[in-house]
Amino acid sequence: MPLSNAHKSDLLLVVVTLLAGISWMFSKEAVLMMPPLLFMALRFFLAGGVLAIAAHRHLRRLTRDHLVRSLQVGLVFGIAMSFWVMGLFHGSHVGEGAFLTSLGVVIVPVIARIVFREPQPVSTWLAIPVAVAGLALLSLQHGFRPEPGQLFFVAAAFIFALFFLMNTRAANTRAETNRQGVTVQKDRVPALLLTALTLLTVGGFAAVLSLILEPDWSLTFADFPPILIWWVVASALIGTAARFYVQTYAQSLSSHSHGVVIMVLEPVWVALFAAGWFRETMSGPQLIGCTLIFAALLINRWAVLSKAVRGWLRPVRTS
Repeated sequence: MPLSNAHKSDLLLVVVTLLAGISWMFSKEAVLMMPPLLFMALRFFLAGGVLAIAAHRHLRRLTRDHLVRSLQVGLVFGIAMSFWVMGLFHGSHVGEGAFLTSLGVVIVPVIARIVFREPQPVSTWLAIPVAVAGLALLSLQHGFRPEPGQLFFVAAAFIFALFFLMNTRAANTRAETNRQGVTVQKDRVPALLLTALTLLTVGGFAAVLSLILEPDWSLTFADFPPILIWWVVASALIGTAARFYVQTYAQSLSSHSHGVVIMVLEPVWVALFAAGWFRETMSGPQLIGCTLIFAALLINRWAVLSKAVRGWLRPVRTS
């Protein structure tokens, strides 16, 4: 019996979380051998270039409005990714970092409420104290002495939340009031075009930061070991270009919101991959803290989760 588009979408989104999870391993290996911001520049220039080739038809019809909105989204994403890669560089525990970064999912509705005045369900406000408790267990194990990597990951989570909201608004048609009080219709930016321009902007932003903050590039490239080229290419093509392409295609197959629930699997995969790849283990407080953060993700998406479960079980009941 052939799979429905909705089920194909769900399976592909699981693949997306796996690609995202394994990308953490590629990135960690790379930043152990090269400046982290330079790595981000190379990774996103390569990934953005591949997707720009795929989006060449959209690029021919690029409007000034689409370009400006894509650059704005890309700049915010670039700031978030710069904090993230510095967290990966300074952090001592990859799995923990993944759960800290996933706090962005909980922060999204808070920023939506404060900045864009969007109403939020009760589950949002129930999830926040659970997430804070998990964060406290991770950062207060030895008194209030959070590691630099943890601070970078938490900062990245906040900026990722803003990026998600800006990206969603750019990718959808909406009405917007300008300074003169006139309502203007903003057309959606095609997903592939938006992704390509966003990734290229991240690459450019990281390159500028690297030039300012990191050592001489010529010395860095002279010392490139061959395996490092693999980590950069794998991060760019598998963890970035392929991931975003599969995610865009999966979301085009179904209008259901199951994907929001499936995407919270990413930190779980990262923790499992890190345990096998880097032999990472978690202490009791770390494990409880990560569990609380994961619980907060599910509470925050409870309405979508319950709807998704009913959708997954319905075919079973009718068969």
